[in-house]
Amino acid sequence: MINEHLILGKVNTLRVDRLTEPGLFLMADDGNDVLLPNQYCTDDMYVEDELDVFVYNDSEDRIVATTETPLATLNEYGFFKVVDLTHFGAFVNWGLQKDLFVPKTHQKSDFKVGEHRILYVNYDEKTHRLIGSERLTQHLRFHKNILKPNNEVSILVMAKTPMGFKCIVNNIYEGMIFHNEIFEDIQTGDVRKAYLKVARPDGKLDLSLQRLGDKSSDVGQEKILKMLDENKGKLPYNYKSDAEDIKNIFGLSKKAYKRTLTALIEADKIEVKDSGIYLK
Repeated sequence: MINEHLILGKVNTLRVDRLTEPGLFLMADDGNDVLLPNQYCTDDMYVEDELDVFVYNDSEDRIVATTETPLATLNEYGFFKVVDLTHFGAFVNWGLQKDLFVPKTHQKSDFKVGEHRILYVNYDEKTHRLIGSERLTQHLRFHKNILKPNNEVSILVMAKTPMGFKCIVNNIYEGMIFHNEIFEDIQTGDVRKAYLKVARPDGKLDLSLQRLGDKSSDVGQEKILKMLDENKGKLPYNYKSDAEDIKNIFGLSKKAYKRTLTALIEADKIEVKDSGIYLK
């Protein structure tokens, strides 16, 4: 369906109105149009076609369209690499020809080229352009029982804390995955799926990387058998292996790991010796 209006910072569905020397002009239903420069035009684009394009400001602050997809759109969060610095702010790569500007007033600390920052893509009312901002939590809303336990969600890992990892949930809410429930590598900036455990009274969400009710033993069995296949039927671990090693290698707690080994032995699929785990 064609957009009623042009929406800056979002993917728009627009109709090809006319071909010009600089490119194709695409039109919304209200008659407003935007240029899709030649570098994004292809031979299979024709007048009256409907195209999905991202609308943003070019290097001269003109509104233009692109077929490229940014890391995050308006009112979304992303993990961006810093590529340039100025006296007024910094520029980050967001997957488009023009980098995203982060004003000094929207930085929590000085940026450095090469580092990554989690940012919110915002519209600046003063300059009428898209900017990046480290003012993250002010845009997050309190959860109001919309999600239910075990609902799958998309998360962006925001920060490591003494309790666990803070996450941005579905680009709307704030959540937490606690350290004692993490049995795999997780880093700030990771985008992955998770599952709602509890919606707390304060509107924040407790999350799990595993679906509630999943049998960790079944998941662990599949992983151990696959690793044995990949390592010529032997792994240098046993019941006495260090809990941290088990967590890093198998993504399991020590308790779940022992339970998994026992289940595989009872199924006559492996044997466990002092020297390691062996495939039967």
